[in-house]
Amino acid sequence: MAVHCDVVCGCDSDVLHLDLWRQGKPMENPEKRTEVVLLACGSFNPVTNMHLRLFELAKDYLHETGKYKVIKGIISPVGDAYQKKSLISASHRVTMAKLATESSDWVEVDDWESNQNEWVETLKVLRYHHQKLASSTPANSLQSTVPLVKPGRKRKREANRHIPIKKNQLSPETKSVPQLKLLCGSDILESFGIPNLWKLEDITEILANHGLVCITRAGNSAQKFIYESDMLWQHKNNIHLVEEWITNDISSTKIRRALRRGQSIRYLVPDAVRAYIEKHNLYSLESEDRNAGVKLAPLQKYARGCKQEQTQ
Repeated sequence: MAVHCDVVCGCDSDVLHLDLWRQGKPMENPEKRTEVVLLACGSFNPVTNMHLRLFELAKDYLHETGKYKVIKGIISPVGDAYQKKSLISASHRVTMAKLATESSDWVEVDDWESNQNEWVETLKVLRYHHQKLASSTPANSLQSTVPLVKPGRKRKREANRHIPIKKNQLSPETKSVPQLKLLCGSDILESFGIPNLWKLEDITEILANHGLVCITRAGNSAQKFIYESDMLWQHKNNIHLVEEWITNDISSTKIRRALRRGQSIRYLVPDAVRAYIEKHNLYSLESEDRNAGVKLAPLQKYARGCKQEQTQ
């Protein structure tokens, strides 16, 4: 059998593919993978190790499909105008997120959203970052940057017209804009069903133009939630459900509760974040009551819009 295989053309490649198949690894050409940037929006009050794990879980899942290559992760803390109960200053939350990502070579923090005076819809944050990616990615055209022939050199161009250009010789200007996907937990997915929390047209554009990478847990009802929503079902192929097999129940709410009770949060948040919290004494009974009784900015805005439509 070994002699026969050595004679068959392309045997080495076949054996390699068979080995990859046995290992459950994708066989697609890495150069053909779609580049992806993951964007996580939220309070990060404070950022926890679980927030960072979301990025790693999503990256592993997308890479294992063989279709995507994650090149960047972005943490975008919400601004103070969101008015969520117990939400401390954005400056502290952004600083903690930056401390948490200091050791990461691909996850970074962006403070554009948190610097806005008014609450910014998630869709607008996605649009902002998509435009930023597009402006930093050269146009996908050789002709727009490299002329095919200089004036007066037509004969030389025709003489060499049969010379092929290898893919790795192409100018970086041919690079396309990476896909920007919203990274979230199943709670965000299910929040799409809360009245006046999201605009339906915003959800549709998020799903159609960007897509979700949603981290779920065993036994979670995310699939059922998608099935029961005609809108989500229509875009189900752009909703990536990533099951978290190594469960992690860390949450910002539980971190704040532990801090209020004087309990340790070591190993629940990055050490630099823990030190920052202790230095500035950030979470207390008083901070937990911040914005108490105040409606979330989206609930105020969309409920007001519904009332105006009803009176017209």
